[in-house]
Amino acid sequence: MNVLWISAHPEPRSLNGSLREEGLRALTELGHEYRLSDLYAMGWNPVVGPEDYGHDPAERLHVADASAEAYESGRLSDDILAEQEKVEWADALVVQFPVWWYGLPAILKGWFDRVFVKGFGYGITREDGVALRYGEGKLAGKRALAVATIGARASALGPRGVHGDLTELLFPLLHGTFWYTGMAPLPPFVVYAADCLDDVECTAKELRSRLETLGTAEPLPFRTQNGGDYDEDLVLRPHLARGRTGLGVHWVS
Repeated sequence: MNVLWISAHPEPRSLNGSLREEGLRALTELGHEYRLSDLYAMGWNPVVGPEDYGHDPAERLHVADASAEAYESGRLSDDILAEQEKVEWADALVVQFPVWWYGLPAILKGWFDRVFVKGFGYGITREDGVALRYGEGKLAGKRALAVATIGARASALGPRGVHGDLTELLFPLLHGTFWYTGMAPLPPFVVYAADCLDDVECTAKELRSRLETLGTAEPLPFRTQNGGDYDEDLVLRPHLARGRTGLGVHWVS
């Protein structure tokens, strides 16, 4: 497989740095090809701006329209084009990051903001105008694995944990980014209590085991938008997950 590894941690000597190096080594030994986007080392600019699209800064910027026009006409900035080429080359993405303030580091969020422009990551439609997203789209057929470190204990991220349920905490990435663009989200690899971790070697072996199944693991069972589970207003049909609300209804159980 071709694997794009996206790394978002400022310190190469950190736990994240060690896991990334072990992960890349494992990919090579498993016979995969990989490319690395080390966002901090690259000095990645996470901020969307008119220069991304060759847009006149004196004119009002409508991000969706400007990005779509620039994508179609080949006027996106070189750094965005380079990352899109990596995504297109890849069969799978590994997105590695520490969980900060209940979400992604700003530099990683900004990677998605700038790279997944309209026409590439979203805004894809069928001939009849139906939007292709949540299981369909330009990136369908690719797989995506989140590798996350978090300071909290696993018990505090359970269904009744004070920090909230981990699957809901990562929902914006797993469902709202991976699945939305068509990529099949794999169960995330999460390192809990990362600040107190003693056995890095054991954790590295666990990561290697997960990478061995990168091409075969069952994706998370999210519902497709256009598979019949949602009505014309994109509301889950009443006979499904009856009586329930919240993020969990979008999983096939």
